[in-house]
Amino acid sequence: MRKLYVVIRRELAIWRKRPVYIAGSVLVMAFCTLFYLTFLGKGVPDDVPIGIVDMDNSTLTRNFVRQLDATQLGKVIRYPDFAMAREDMQKGVITSVCVLPEGMYADVQAHRKPCFTFYVNTLYFLGGSLAYKDILTMINLTSGAIQKEEMMMKGIDEQSIIGQLRPIDIDVHMPGNPTMNYGGYLSNMMLPGVLEMIIVILIIYSFGTELKYGTSVHLLEKTGNDIVTAIGGKMALYTLLFTFLAFSLEFILYGWMKFPLQGSVGWMLLNAFLLVISSEAVGLFIIGCVPVLRFAISIGALYSVMAFSMSGFTLPVEAMPAGIQGLAAIFPLRHYYHIYVQCGMFGTGFAGCWKEIVHLLLFCFIPLAVMLRLHKAYLYQNYPKK
Repeated sequence: MRKLYVVIRRELAIWRKRPVYIAGSVLVMAFCTLFYLTFLGKGVPDDVPIGIVDMDNSTLTRNFVRQLDATQLGKVIRYPDFAMAREDMQKGVITSVCVLPEGMYADVQAHRKPCFTFYVNTLYFLGGSLAYKDILTMINLTSGAIQKEEMMMKGIDEQSIIGQLRPIDIDVHMPGNPTMNYGGYLSNMMLPGVLEMIIVILIIYSFGTELKYGTSVHLLEKTGNDIVTAIGGKMALYTLLFTFLAFSLEFILYGWMKFPLQGSVGWMLLNAFLLVISSEAVGLFIIGCVPVLRFAISIGALYSVMAFSMSGFTLPVEAMPAGIQGLAAIFPLRHYYHIYVQCGMFGTGFAGCWKEIVHLLLFCFIPLAVMLRLHKAYLYQNYPKK
């Protein structure tokens, strides 16, 4: 215990000398939380910039532009030609461009089916997908309005017109997210994913700097050449820090923001703690496998970014290729998502999530496979430092 206390005091001294640990954890997490919760504060982003190139300037196209600008999602920015719109789209000023061709209204009246062209920048995943949805909705509504006008000119009553234009009425119910709140859908997983990334990278950086600056021998001297005590002392502080951040995040999401939660908040706190310790284990495993700071940081960053896709909250893992589905199990965020679905959305409790709890606990044992390798790297420093 005395040696453990010495390592903890040593690590606190390192934190005071290098503010990157607090800045890279507390400040980054606070910024990301503030960003997502304010960006999606209304439940869905509004005023997504959409470029319009109206080459027809007819009553039909002007009405389309007005209707698109009146939607909650869209904010129309007019351009005189496509070249200027494309340039702004490449700069990121707008997320999409709609080109209304010359003679569009005349082609509609003559039943020549004019071609409506639009371009969407899907590099901006959320903005691009929402702009695509908004534009496609307005196109369908405009097409329906034209058909309705033609049928009314033929003397068909309005009820019959509606029956022909929309023969099947859709009644949508979304029990998990009845208000289509994108904040409640995305923030519940994006922010824990950011936390996992912070944990993995900072753990790699903390243990990697001991190798980079040659202080690992000094650390082992403090513990009597006991690598377990050295790791335990360093991890104790990080576990407290990351657990505080994880618990604060859960209370913000389900307490302050009041996101839907069917089960107990206690299960989500347990879920957050398991995410913390499993992510720490992954970071320790990576630096143990590759005891070179720059390589380990690159691997940890790539691994953490892939977790967002492999967790399954944007695209179901079952819809991915069979060869990739099995890889989802190596990401703690995937199991965190399963526990959130079972306990947070369905309220099943332990019966629905015990397998995922076991999976997250198994991550804590993977550093044992590289403990000897990390010990040798710390002791002999036989690794490239540049």
